[in-house]
Amino acid sequence: QVQLVESGGGLVQAGDSPRLSCAASGRTFSSYAMGWFRQAPGKERESVAAISWSGRSTYYADSVKGRFTISRDNAKNTVYLQMNSLKPEDTAVYYCAAARFGGIGPTPYDSNRYTYWGQGTQVTVSS
Repeated sequence: QVQLVESGGGLVQAGDSPRLSCAASGRTFSSYAMGWFRQAPGKERESVAAISWSGRSTYYADSVKGRFTISRDNAKNTVYLQMNSLKPEDTAVYYCAAARFGGIGPTPYDSNRYTYWGQGTQVTVSS
């Protein structure tokens, strides 16, 4: 069992660069691929980024590519999402998720690949 707790959200200005953190419990964190998803009001949950257990493989949605960076620190059981050049359309609840395998696989954007989910952290970007 893995428990995930996100932090770092809040009200920010367009152009700001906050960093989200996701702290995981459990000794198996370092063997799991991790992902960040988001859900805006009235929209479906969408993939943002994913990272393999080693950090060597990453995936980004086109909407955030070049602006967001996913990383992890296995010694701290934490995955991060550095968000740069935020836009109002980035406003959403951001969730981290853990998959019970190490690679990001061919469909890292598929939420069904992830077994454990955090409660989410709200990010609101004002213009």
